[in-house]
Amino acid sequence: MKKVSGLMVGLMLSASVLAGCAGGGGDSGEGGGERITLYSPETPEFTKELATKYEELNGSPVDVQYAGTNVLVNQMLAEKDNPKADVWYGGGGILPFEAAVDRGILASYIPDVAADWSEVEDGIKMKHGDGKYVGVEVFVLGFSYNTELVTEEEAPKTWDELLDPKWKGKIQFPNPAASGTATLMVMDQLMQRGEEEGWAYFEKLAEQANSMPDSGSAPTKGVAMGEAHIGIGFDFMAYEQKNAGESVDFILPDKTPVLVNPASLIEGGPNPEGGKAFIDYLLSEEAQQIMADAYHIPINSEVESKTDLTLEEVKKNAVDLDIDWVNENYDRVRNEWKDRFQ
Repeated sequence: MKKVSGLMVGLMLSASVLAGCAGGGGDSGEGGGERITLYSPETPEFTKELATKYEELNGSPVDVQYAGTNVLVNQMLAEKDNPKADVWYGGGGILPFEAAVDRGILASYIPDVAADWSEVEDGIKMKHGDGKYVGVEVFVLGFSYNTELVTEEEAPKTWDELLDPKWKGKIQFPNPAASGTATLMVMDQLMQRGEEEGWAYFEKLAEQANSMPDSGSAPTKGVAMGEAHIGIGFDFMAYEQKNAGESVDFILPDKTPVLVNPASLIEGGPNPEGGKAFIDYLLSEEAQQIMADAYHIPINSEVESKTDLTLEEVKKNAVDLDIDWVNENYDRVRNEWKDRFQ
């Protein structure tokens, strides 16, 4: 079986497609090469910044098309006979990319800088074995906490510590029936503990929660607003709040999902050479700095993280995730959550 570490956020509920053209109209930019079309569910401001820097460095215009992961995957499938995109970047981790591998929409391409990477390093799957995607940054699932309500010493350091009676009514986590992040949180615990013990764990965790919002980022925002002491979510969500001046910090649990957020070349895309060049760029110091400035953990060791976390540090906390089991059981686990808790 294929093993990977971590969760993703995975299959986000989507918004309608917003075409954010970072370059001008036409097939080529003045003085540059052919247009590159990028599909991404990452925030429009962030991806536009990446695109603008690429244009500045290379002269080729980049057309950023934004939507949720599910919408973009469905769009790529609908366009399979006449692809419109060159690159797909981001989706809350590797799960949607793994699910797309056998659907004929991803071409094989690994940048030279990643050619010598092991497929799995210290439990983290860094790239696809056949080159269908490559990781460009790292996400970690853990605990945000309100620093005015909880000290760093008091904050939970393991998933088991969330069950301490002192946190009853003070925790928020996303609804696994709606949030891909939370669904895979559940699946990770089921794999680590076994299904019987895993479901028993969530029976107890659900009793600790004062809310289970549908959005993956909502618990961290709830912590910032003082609606919860502890929230379950990804690291960058907490650091964004902290940088905005909110009383929020992040705990890296002892053992937790750690995953790369990938990029893929689109099979049959209109500008394959441009697509390859853009994926190369995503691993460059310039693009990695933009990711670091957005509180993502960069893969490029030459770029310093803007958070307290680094790739080398989080490797020690990564747990393995059986991607075959996830793909086979995703819908079943989500439906079972609905039956048990809703």
